[in-house]
Amino acid sequence: MDVFADYLSQMDNPQHRARMEDVFSWITKKFPNLKPEFKWNQPMYTDHGTFIIAFSTAKQHMAVSPEKAGIDHFSDEIVRAGYDHSKMLVRFPWDRPVDFSLLEKMITYNIADKADCSTFWRK
Repeated sequence: MDVFADYLSQMDNPQHRARMEDVFSWITKKFPNLKPEFKWNQPMYTDHGTFIIAFSTAKQHMAVSPEKAGIDHFSDEIVRAGYDHSKMLVRFPWDRPVDFSLLEKMITYNIADKADCSTFWRK
């Protein structure tokens, strides 16, 4: 998680920083083959050079981006879990627990769906 240390140190809210650290630690333990990278000012995870998931922060939420295909695939489940989403990201409010089972499903889906992908983004 050293690759995200500077990003995390710049977060003003200690609870938000701790939440992001928890999520990153969980991903590292659950998906040890994913590579943590910092690109386009965002912490993200890749697999064999292809994008899997990225994170960013806003005042009211942690934004999670599993690419549009991930959003489309899990749209109903995202809504059932009580989260809001756009075409490219899911908003995990700071004042609610992270649904790690949903996060796991999105990551697992992208790893499987992009297993043969040779580009960073889906085409």
